[in-house]
Amino acid sequence: MDENFPYGMKDTIGILFPASMKILYILKLGSTLPEIGKSYGDFDLWIRQTLGPTEVKTAVVDVEHGASLPDVDSCAGVILSGSPAMVTEETPANSAVERWLPSLIEAEIPLLGICFGHQLLARAMGGTVGFHPSGLEIGTVEIHLTAAGADDALFGSLPSRFPAQVTHAQSVLTLPPGAVVLAENAHEPHHAFRLGSCAWGVQFHPEFNAAILRAYIEQRKNELASAGYDVPSLLSEVTETPVAASVLQAFVRYVEGKNHREGPFSH
Repeated sequence: MDENFPYGMKDTIGILFPASMKILYILKLGSTLPEIGKSYGDFDLWIRQTLGPTEVKTAVVDVEHGASLPDVDSCAGVILSGSPAMVTEETPANSAVERWLPSLIEAEIPLLGICFGHQLLARAMGGTVGFHPSGLEIGTVEIHLTAAGADDALFGSLPSRFPAQVTHAQSVLTLPPGAVVLAENAHEPHHAFRLGSCAWGVQFHPEFNAAILRAYIEQRKNELASAGYDVPSLLSEVTETPVAASVLQAFVRYVEGKNHREGPFSH
């Protein structure tokens, strides 16, 4: 392990970052289905592709396979990935993340949780997570902004209604104290929330493109058909969702702006 980079985090080309540099960390909390991974890559790759070029350095922390969590002081921001696992199936790694998250909130480190990450954030801060009483939500669905969402730093520039990619069986059933709902739909009342000044959770997947979501539906088509879903309709209704993807891009711009106001990325 490099003595100047105690966590051994690397960017996509394998360069070690100095310990003094603030980094936007992508916490990889799980891996996609193996068949999808072979064709399309994994959650961390999709997030980085959707972020696009960034001024701030980014690095993946593979929590799922035992990577250490970074010091809060080294974080320019944090993104919590999705996972096919259930938040209620506790693991030592996820429990460690839950214990770590309140320190990020207290330090006002920008934070974005996606799907599983959204649920883990909610539970870490006092919310409850469980199976949605209406079952699985999957497909390209319409999301509606709330009044609070229309005034939010990440969501305020979005149209009041926009399509997004979803696949989830569990949901945030009860929000953490003080959380504000930013987006919802008929199935899911907590599609996005903000906690404090700069922590967000989104139940939808801004990093999914249409091909990835179609692959998820194809992988689960027998299960979905048995549960009464119209699989051909689900597949035909999948579209690209650039507005939802822009939430990730707005988040990295927020991270960069906040760090410029507070000082350079390295110190």
